[in-house]
Parts: sequence; C-alpha cells; structure tokens
Amino acid sequence: MLWRSVVGKLWITIILLVAVILITLGMFLLQYVDIAFANSQHEIKALFIYTGVIGFLLTTFFAFFLITKITQPLMQLKKAADLISQGEYRTRVPIRSSDEIGELANTFNHMGSELETLIKDLNHEKDHLSSVLRSMADAVITFDASGNVILTNPQGQKIMEQWSNLDWSEEAGSHKTFGEVPEPLYELYRTVLREGRDLSAKVHVHDGVWSIVMAPLKSNESVRGSVAVMRNVTEEVKLEKLRKDFVANVSHEIRTPLSMLQGYSEALLDDIAASPEERKELVQVIHDESLRMGRLVKDLLDLARMEAGHIEMSFHQVELNELIRRVHRKFQVYAKERGIVLRYDLPETPLIVEAADEDRLEQVLTNLLDNAFRHTPGEAGIFISASLTLKNGTSYIEVRIKDEGQGIPREDLPYIFERFYKADKARTRASAGGTGLGLAIVKNIIESHRGIIDVESQIGVGTTFRLLLPVEAK
Repeated sequence: MLWRSVVGKLWITIILLVAVILITLGMFLLQYVDIAFANSQHEIKALFIYTGVIGFLLTTFFAFFLITKITQPLMQLKKAADLISQGEYRTRVPIRSSDEIGELANTFNHMGSELETLIKDLNHEKDHLSSVLRSMADAVITFDASGNVILTNPQGQKIMEQWSNLDWSEEAGSHKTFGEVPEPLYELYRTVLREGRDLSAKVHVHDGVWSIVMAPLKSNESVRGSVAVMRNVTEEVKLEKLRKDFVANVSHEIRTPLSMLQGYSEALLDDIAASPEERKELVQVIHDESLRMGRLVKDLLDLARMEAGHIEMSFHQVELNELIRRVHRKFQVYAKERGIVLRYDLPETPLIVEAADEDRLEQVLTNLLDNAFRHTPGEAGIFISASLTLKNGTSYIEVRIKDEGQGIPREDLPYIFERFYKADKARTRASAGGTGLGLAIVKNIIESHRGIIDVESQIGVGTTFRLLLPVEAK
C-alpha cells in the first residue's frame, strides 16, 4: 500500500538510493580494509571518482523515474486544465496509476465530464430561451440597474432602433434619459427599480399606442434590473374606440326616430292637431321616420351578413357601361332639382367584368352618388368615369366618382369606411340624410368582388372615390 502513494514512492526512492550508494562504497572499500593506505593515495582517489560517477548515474536514473511518475502527470493535469478553461470540455487526462495522482486524474476526468454535461444543459436551455424569445410577437427588452440593455429579442431590437431615431423633445415637454432606457419607458423603469414590483401601462409614441408590462429582476432580494414586455396595441385601441362610437351612434340613430314617433303619436292621441292638414303632416312625419328606422335596421343587417360572409351574391358577366348609364339616368332628375351638373365619361369599347353581382354593384354606385349629392352644393359638378387599367399584371376596370363638394379632412380619411363615422362632427345624420352605413356597405361589397376601393379628398376642392374591379373571374 505504501508504494501506491506519492509520499511512499519518494521515501522508498530515497532509501533505495542511499542503500545502493552505501552498498557500492562497501563493495569497493571491502578489499582495502587490510591494506595499508600509506602508499595507496592513487587508488583511494580512483575509488572516490568511481563511486561519485556511479552515484551520479544512479541519482539521474531515479530523477527520471520521479519525473515519469510525479512531474509528468502533474504537467498533464495542468495542460488539461488549460484546455478546459479555453472551452475544450471533452479534454481528459490519460493517467491510470493507483496513487494520489491517479485518484486526482480520475477526479479531474469526472469533473470534466460533469462540467461538459452541465455546459450542454446550459446551452440547451439558452437555445430554448432564445428560440422562445425569437418566436414571441411581443418585444422583450432587459435592462440592468445602470439602464444598459443586457438582453433583447429581434422585435425588441427593432423597436430600440426605431425609437433611437425619434426626436423625443417634440414628443414630450422634457427629455428624460437613463442609460439606454428609451424615453417612453423611463418613468416605468425608475418606479420598478425603486418599488421592486410589477407594473403595466399604455404609452403613446407618436401615432402608436404600446402596452408595456415591466417586472424587476431580483438577485438575493435586491433589484438588479428590469425586463419589459411590449406590444403594439394601436389597432386594438382604435377598434375599441370604434366599438364605443358604434354603440353610441346606433343608440343615437335609433333613439332619434323613436323619439319622433313617440312624440308625434302622442300628439295625435291627445288631439293636439286641430286640423286635418296638421294631422296628415304628423302622420307623414311618423311614416317617414318609420321608413328611416327600417332602412337603418336593413342596412345594419346587410352589413352584419356581409362581414360574416353570409350574404348571397349572384355572379355573372356584367357590362359596366350600361350599368353606369342606368344609374346616371336614375339621378339625373334629382341633379337638375339641386342644380348640380352630373356627367359621365365612358370609352366606346364595352367594359365587362366576367364575374360580378350587378345588383350589388348598382348599390355601390347608388350609395357613392347619394353620398356625393349630400355633400356637393348647387352649381357644382359630379363626374363618373370608367376605364380599363393594369395593376401588378392584373387587368382591372377603374371606376371614379368625383364630386366638387366640401371635401373630407385628411385625418378622417382612414376611418370613413367605418360604421356611422362622421367626418364633419358638426353635421347631424338628420340634416345630412342617410343611415351612416353606406360607405361601410360599399367597402364590403367591393372586397367581396376581390376589388379595391380608396379615396382622395381635399378640403374645399372635392372628393374622388376610386373602385378597382378585376376583369377576370377566379
């Protein structure tokens, strides 16, 4: 057992070395014991020289032996440790001895194996976390206590780059910054670090709205940073506003005719109208308001069916030239009464849509012309034109309805196809006529034909609605 330890090897080596030297000296000196040394100085010098050379050779032999058994394994361990420190976790020490160095090598190899497994697990978890962050639609940004970004996903990086190019002095009264924390996150970030709890808020950045949830990063009960999860909720906020406006407008649009029906019917019941003419006038108002409420309900139901995809359409070949002439004739008398010039410009060649619902297209033109007449003063003009055009390699028939009316404010253009949206807030539905659903119905009908509708307008100049209907059926 003593030979299996490094210390034992050292002691045994020293003992053997001393014993060999003593035995060697004894063997050389034994023959001179009974000899008088007075005349033998030369022999004694030679004896010491032989003995020294032999001792040197034996010492060198045992030194190489110690290097092989102790120093070289230790150098291998050091080299393996250097490789592991450089990331070579598969490195192992090829030592098979049973002494302390062998046990150290076995322990080192086991440690290397455990470290390799741990690093693999950590890399796997890191890759998994990175994959989750990359696949998230939300932006994730992590800040340290100094406000520096320590981790982000592609969406978060994109937002940081976009926000870094914004002029925050125009966005807010005072520009606050801390490290790399953007201006919209500053107050939330400072509060999270100070209070150490989760916070959420909605912030407005130029024309967008962002929902932000920020949580503290804790280590040993101390806050060392924060992580922010951000989502662009601009569309959700707009839809919520439109929903509230829709409910309010529906309530208003239905309440107005109901109030008039109730008021005038009570007047008839109480015999307030003294003459037959007055009673007839009250009855006529009741009749008109009931028809108006019926149109409103019908348009609401039609729009709901269109949006749900339940509306039935009869698609067949339609010639737009004749359809436009027919609609023009329908509005010609009304145009003369209003003093409005109504003209159309059509090519000589027929404009044919291979698959369309003629009745629905007539409804589109009727709604757009009705809308144009309501907002065009007398002595002005309304023009209808149609032509064949090409867009992205697809043939379309382009129909334009242009009026010389009051125009639509630029900020209202994105919303005019929403239900009950009023570009002119000062105008009431009663004074303007209509149900407030015409443009929403027009948009749904055009989209059901795989077409496109857009609008151009300028205050005081007029408005142009442009329809693109695909020629070929798919």
